[in-house]
Amino acid sequence: MNKFIIIIFLSITSLSFGQRNKDWEKINTLKVAFITEKLSLSSKEAQDFWPVYNEYQEKRNDLRKKNHIQIRSKIKDAQTLTKKEAENLLTLHIKIEEEEQVLETNFLKEVSKVITAKKTLLLLKSEEEFKRQLIKQYRHNKGGK
Repeated sequence: MNKFIIIIFLSITSLSFGQRNKDWEKINTLKVAFITEKLSLSSKEAQDFWPVYNEYQEKRNDLRKKNHIQIRSKIKDAQTLTKKEAENLLTLHIKIEEEEQVLETNFLKEVSKVITAKKTLLLLKSEEEFKRQLIKQYRHNKGGK
């Protein structure tokens, strides 16, 4: 692992996961640096790539918030839901999952026009790698496994 990437994840150590918005901003900044390095984006590619990626991330976050607000927050009380309420929640959950899949498919098609197919695959790999490193660092900071 290259020194730059190690520095990024050591920087995560300084995050105090209590300040959520500031933490997410820091994490996103680290993610941008991580992805940029992993994909070796040229300045032209970066100029075209980041607007597409950021729009995708924003839409994805909106769907996840919608899922949390409309479904996940109500699942904890699943025992008290009526049959009809449960059916409606399940239907809504399926709809949101389908919207996420369409969003992902459209993003991959769009981004592969901006960067190569190989770099698009590297992007998918890099996002997973970043997430794993972030979780690993978070667990280390919390003293967990």
